[in-house]
Amino acid sequence: MTETDTTREKTEQLREIFLDVADDSTVTENQEETPGTLGDNSGPTEALQPIIREMKQKYGFRTSLEIDELATLVQLFYDEYSDTAIARELGNASRDKTVTRARIHLQLLRETDFDAPFDLDQLRGLREEETSLETIAETLDVSKSTVGRYCRILDAEQAAAAVDHRYQHQFEAALTDSGTDQSIRESLDSGLDDALDASPGKN
Repeated sequence: MTETDTTREKTEQLREIFLDVADDSTVTENQEETPGTLGDNSGPTEALQPIIREMKQKYGFRTSLEIDELATLVQLFYDEYSDTAIARELGNASRDKTVTRARIHLQLLRETDFDAPFDLDQLRGLREEETSLETIAETLDVSKSTVGRYCRILDAEQAAAAVDHRYQHQFEAALTDSGTDQSIRESLDSGLDDALDASPGKN
């Protein structure tokens, strides 16, 4: 048996071991065309992009952030970054309001989003009555921009509930799958390096 054959055999043995650990014998067959798998080099943000594109098409929201920036936003949100910290990671800390709006469009809500200076149920009631924005602002004794902000939050909450939080589940699954596959990929690479070091002819 040649050196190349020995290395190939060791590589296949390592792959079988890690597939057994993952308890999924179809990784190499069924996941070759999905983001974040052993079959390609896409990372978590690339796995998120198709979901974001679908949301933009479905809801028609606008933002100055590019798709890759929105994907980074999603990933950092789940890493528990604040909006200011996310803006900083995107290269401009002053874009925190842009980040906040985009995050809400993506139906990624924080508990603090609902800390309104008025009763949100009252706002819900006024909106159901189709009260004008100006009248709502006067009734709640806040600015129209403040009313607009909480209207966007309530809209995002309602939209998420209408689809059973499907997009949040997809975000979480994409990030989890990418993280798991990355760990397996790194382990395979490490195991391959060990196999090459142990192959005949290596000192």
